Amino acid sequence: MKSILVTGGCGFIGTNFIKYILEETDFTGKVVNIDKITYAGNPANLAEIEKKYPKRYFFVHADISDKQSLNETCNNFGINAICHFAAESHVDRSIIDPNDFINTNIIGTYNLLELSRERKDQIKLFHHVSTDEVFGSLPEEGFFTEDTPYRPNSPYSASKASSDHLVRAYNKTYGIPVTISNCSNNYGPFQFPEKLIPLMILNALEGKSLPVYGDGQNTRDWLYVKDHCKAIWIIMQNGKIGDTYNIGGDNELRNVDVVDMICDILDHTVGKINGYNSRKELIKFVKDRPGHDMRYAINFSKINRELGWHPSETFNTGLTKTIQWYLKNSEWIKRIKSGEYTNWINKHYSY
Repeated sequence: MKSILVTGGCGFIGTNFIKYILEETDFTGKVVNIDKITYAGNPANLAEIEKKYPKRYFFVHADISDKQSLNETCNNFGINAICHFAAESHVDRSIIDPNDFINTNIIGTYNLLELSRERKDQIKLFHHVSTDEVFGSLPEEGFFTEDTPYRPNSPYSASKASSDHLVRAYNKTYGIPVTISNCSNNYGPFQFPEKLIPLMILNALEGKSLPVYGDGQNTRDWLYVKDHCKAIWIIMQNGKIGDTYNIGGDNELRNVDVVDMICDILDHTVGKINGYNSRKELIKFVKDRPGHDMRYAINFSKINRELGWHPSETFNTGLTKTIQWYLKNSEWIKRIKSGEYTNWINKHYSY
């Protein structure tokens, strides 16, 4: 891999992945970040990387739905590997308006696969980043494995399931060299504050209501984003072509317990809010999301057994690092909280 095309590199996980492979691995090639910059994409995330690696990091402002832009980018930079993050990823938004999710997650993935098929001699790897939400909801016991049947319950997860099937089909039908990963819920630096953890951190800091869906018993497996990036890189280097790998954090927690932990850390770190014994008093249970999956939990024994990966962070260490990052990056928060995000939060309790 000498020239990697990273789609959606200005988003949360894409940003962390680009920073990781350029700053912390022995990769010496080029990274080309193609991103159309939706509300959750922020080129400023990688401003320091652009200065530090002017001959190795390149940004292309384009949409993966635009085949011409993809072809031009591939020609200009000699792309020989693709790591595909670009996706509309917020369940609430998909419920309100599924259109962008179909266009980006399905049509965009199809365009990239067609690019890979047309340049089969040039592109040596297509890694597709997906989610555990394609599997649907788990009962109180058990875990998702790579063999779990797909049962998506939202337009978002259905669009990701569709893209997974396309990637697998292009491997089987056309021999495109692909790998796929399905991860559990990510958290960490640069996450857009519509998702649970950053939304709760920012609201708790400002003394605002902490909206928790339903009774807060919905359970997720939390994966620190850097651990996720390490796993993806290991798969891209050593994964078996055509295979899928589940990536989990080994941190299964109820949503309300996550919010409680955020409140405890902030109360201890920055002090309590006047008039409150704890920020937990700000928690407000709100009407549940339609089709809200009850539980996700990942069995990641395959990637551990075959590739030696295991998450480094516990939820407590990862959450502490995440909160510290938000406390130290007030300017980033200020920019993010202007405009579209503020309008959305005013209309919806979302994550």
